[in-house]
Amino acid sequence: MKLDNPSLKRVTPPTLNFFERTYLPQILGGLAITGKHIVSAALGKGAITVQYPEEQHVPSPNYRGVHRLNKDDQGRVRCVACMLCATACPAHCIDIVGATAPESWPDREKYCESFVIDELRCIYCGMCEEACPVEAIELTGFYDLTGLSREAMIFDKTKLLSVFDQTKDAEPMKFNAPPSGRSIDTTEITKTGAGPV
Repeated sequence: MKLDNPSLKRVTPPTLNFFERTYLPQILGGLAITGKHIVSAALGKGAITVQYPEEQHVPSPNYRGVHRLNKDDQGRVRCVACMLCATACPAHCIDIVGATAPESWPDREKYCESFVIDELRCIYCGMCEEACPVEAIELTGFYDLTGLSREAMIFDKTKLLSVFDQTKDAEPMKFNAPPSGRSIDTTEITKTGAGPV
């Protein structure tokens, strides 16, 4: 486009008077907003502080927290090792090793022998949950995830199944109930075990 094109509109910066060049109107406007917040907090009207951990935060129903592997009615892991969750994961944090299912399981050909999620690498986007055709993996309402090492934040099949055991009552499958807001740490998951696979 040429500079002498008549469709170009030239914009000139506004001229500021002396008072505006001192930036006092902007500073006073910012102080007025801050003062409004201070007064509303002092009167107890706009307090947004939560006294954590005595007062637990309850996240919204669509919050995406720590993963869990769901079990079926017989106590087996629902995963059929189709690898769709690992394929859909944009962070590449899911690693699955599939194996041939025992002949006593007529409803599937494969199951996950190993299922590992690196919770530090995960971006909690929910793509794994959306991609799973058998609703084997879900994101729970746990938001306070702690670990003392990087290795503690890599959740294997045992830890993921123990998260299911801890959340199955408070958060039934398909996220029908609001999250409990209870915090969790990886030592609690390690101590509880996985139950029947």
